[in-house]
Amino acid sequence: MERPVVTTTFYVRYAETDQMGIVHHSAYLVWLEEGRSQYMRACGADYAEIERSGALFAVAEAHVRYEAPARYGERVAVRTWVEEVRSRTITFGYAVHNADTGQRLATGWTKHVCLDRNGRVIIIPDAWRALLAGGPRVGAFGDQQVWTEREAE
Repeated sequence: MERPVVTTTFYVRYAETDQMGIVHHSAYLVWLEEGRSQYMRACGADYAEIERSGALFAVAEAHVRYEAPARYGERVAVRTWVEEVRSRTITFGYAVHNADTGQRLATGWTKHVCLDRNGRVIIIPDAWRALLAGGPRVGAFGDQQVWTEREAE
């Protein structure tokens, strides 16, 4: 089975590190959010557009497994894909690598529940379900890369 993947690359910022110059664990969740935002842009919409439509995707669960430290000034690449879309939830998968060496730094996933403006759980609207089903357009946009990879069986 193939799945589209969006890779977002950036430098580790000084503010994301501790006194030893190692990235604080909380920064990884911000990086996953950036990867998710870029994934949606690659699909043709961003979160602001989704929210204007009245659908909100709240993080219901988040998991990160840290494998190696990232340090100030290194380039990191966040690979993002959709793991699962259900009637009311979407789960994104992530892998964070050192962009120059390829070393895997962390893996993770986030599960989002679709809400209306009153905070009630709703079925993901058809327009957004179709957008997610279509996936990102393969190629490149801005400084992001989009490609399809074969899922390990």
